[in-house]
Amino acid sequence: MNKFHFKPINLSRSGIYKHASTTRRPDNARQASLEILILQPKPSVCQMNKYILLLALGTTVLSGCKEFKKSDMENPFLKPYTTPYEVPPFNEIRNEHFKPAFVKGIQEQSAEVDAIASNPELPTFENTIEALEYSGALLKKVSLVFFNYLSANTSPELQAIAEEVTPALTKHEDNIKLNGKLFKRIQSVYNQRASLQLDPEQKVLLEETYKKFIRGGAALAASEQTRFREINERIALLTLKFGDNVLAENNDYMLVVDKEEDLAGLPESLKNAAAEEAKAKGKKGKWVFTLQYPSIFPFLQYADNRTLREQIFKAYLERGNKGNDVDNKAIITELTALRAERATMLGYENHAAYVLDESMAKTPEQVNNLLEKLWKAALPVAQREQQELQALADKEGGHFQLAAWDWSYYAEKLKKERFAYDEEAFRPYFSLDKVTEGVFLVCKKLYGLEFVKRTDLPTYHPDAIPYEVKEADGKFVGILYMDFFPRASKQGGAWMTNYREQSISRDGQFVHPVISIVCNFSKPVGDEPALLNFDEVITYFHEFGHALHGLLSKCHYESLAGTNVSRDFVELPSQVLENWSTEPEVLKLFARHYKTGEVIPDELIEKYKNASKFNQGFATVEYLAASILDMKYHMLSNGQKVDNVTAFEKNAMDEIGLMSAIPPRYRSTYFNHVFSGGYSAGYYSYIWSQMLDADAFEYFKQKGLFDPATATAFRKNVLERGATEEPMKLYKQFRGQEPTIDALLKRKGLNNPEIVQPKR
Repeated sequence: MNKFHFKPINLSRSGIYKHASTTRRPDNARQASLEILILQPKPSVCQMNKYILLLALGTTVLSGCKEFKKSDMENPFLKPYTTPYEVPPFNEIRNEHFKPAFVKGIQEQSAEVDAIASNPELPTFENTIEALEYSGALLKKVSLVFFNYLSANTSPELQAIAEEVTPALTKHEDNIKLNGKLFKRIQSVYNQRASLQLDPEQKVLLEETYKKFIRGGAALAASEQTRFREINERIALLTLKFGDNVLAENNDYMLVVDKEEDLAGLPESLKNAAAEEAKAKGKKGKWVFTLQYPSIFPFLQYADNRTLREQIFKAYLERGNKGNDVDNKAIITELTALRAERATMLGYENHAAYVLDESMAKTPEQVNNLLEKLWKAALPVAQREQQELQALADKEGGHFQLAAWDWSYYAEKLKKERFAYDEEAFRPYFSLDKVTEGVFLVCKKLYGLEFVKRTDLPTYHPDAIPYEVKEADGKFVGILYMDFFPRASKQGGAWMTNYREQSISRDGQFVHPVISIVCNFSKPVGDEPALLNFDEVITYFHEFGHALHGLLSKCHYESLAGTNVSRDFVELPSQVLENWSTEPEVLKLFARHYKTGEVIPDELIEKYKNASKFNQGFATVEYLAASILDMKYHMLSNGQKVDNVTAFEKNAMDEIGLMSAIPPRYRSTYFNHVFSGGYSAGYYSYIWSQMLDADAFEYFKQKGLFDPATATAFRKNVLERGATEEPMKLYKQFRGQEPTIDALLKRKGLNNPEIVQPKR
């Protein structure tokens, strides 16, 4: 994140199953979900021989295997897609198609890998490295759809299938990475690399493939490989279960209000949405609030009833921490221990060192250096903010110490008092259709892109809207699905993913991407359109930046294309696009009142700008606290066990001086990003990328928001290049220099002359 789940595809850059939800915004929507093998974002599929696989899957899948032989032509995964642009035929896909397709896909890739490993010819780049890259087409095909469904349109049936296929997929990946004959061929090609006539992208693919096998245990002794397999299989199941538990907790909770006086302070839009939710849940005449972002956070922001604020916020904080059958504490204890053990087996001091070896930051020390510098700048600001909010509460007659469920409420009051700022005043200007027009217009002005809604393409849910994306000259770029509203079958948060990644096929054809962005925005109420708040507008731009990274990719190999880059670089395209959403010049292009058509007034924009640095101490501290907590868990050495998750978290936060009124953005038991997603020892990556994006946008502003040369440089050096070069090299080719932290501190209002640059 989300929910995520493997996306077994090729041996991707990070060497693990890429979750369906690969990239997400770390905002108040807070979410993410599944990891597999070697921890980081994009996943990859590995091998196992057919006989061992079928034994591992057991009789249930064996019978499924027999069934699929009788119905090959009925299973849409087992034949070419005949839809326009070969998008998945969602209207034909049924749950019973997945398992047979997984079995067949694993069998096919296993046979392909066996053929590569047993090839009597001398190992070459083409017959070994490239052949492996192109293997597993069917498995990629079914996995991309299945794990996206698991995130965006899940069901108990799909979750049961996931629990069954997850161990098989993990074993399959292990059997590729631990195939001794295959590794010898890869090693042989790698040892010849200096004398091979490879182009730059081929060189990167060779080096990445070799590293993935080393990091996947290929160099371990046979006795160690057995344990390595056990660890990977167990990690896969634990991460899956963690995300399912959080989703269950989200769906299980309702705050039911039956007295209208208890709604005091809430905007009409939120009350109407709560009434609609109550009606949908069979509680007509009442109001229902949930733990979904568009429900809980506006409630905390506006509800005068402090008791109800406390009730819903505590329910949010205690997800996965109730001692019931969806409690996540035991999973955290086991998962952190297994990750540490695996890292030690591979020669790393801890899991964080293992993960960050493949990142832009490179080491835990570099990450902690940045986090510490920012913490020292942000904490005093947050403490001052707390004093101001406490004074306001006291002034209004509150006889209590400011608590976590009070912060948003009094921050909103203080912002109104100080800046005459009312977040709800923006909603009428941010109808979803107009914001969509704005996103499209920004992309057109920057990159010449056109977006055409398609009504003839199948979709996985009625809410998912497909668009054809074209260059200014009409050349086809790809297909984009957009899915905006919460539902019980969808994980929380917002993310970008894909149903097909860009590449050049084995026969030289350009494979166009099929991308999706999935959000949880405020729903339409009654006759009104969906009206977004400013944070949702920014989230929309964020996820669209990820979508551009996937859509505009121009790489040869799928495992290096699009968003298959390090976690601390992948957020640059998304976070930099956020900046356009708040620029007055851009807001004037799309922000129009949904009733009158009036352009958003200058004074309203000015109020936003004046208030933009308000509460940044809080926002930065709660984010940094979660990032530090992530690093604390994953810098544990092998043998250091988290016996008490609650105590571990408290001690970690006490060490850095976090105030009780600010819990970490994600507490341990619902920290999907790191325990069910691809961000373990990587949640820091958002702030690292913010350093990059603040620096990059400063450059855009110097040259002009829509300066063609600057936009082209960003597209050519970042959006199109995937992981075909080192991230810092790509950034410098765009920017002309390395990034500094100055623009980020300025943006957040945390300027401090004593803060030095983080070492790199």
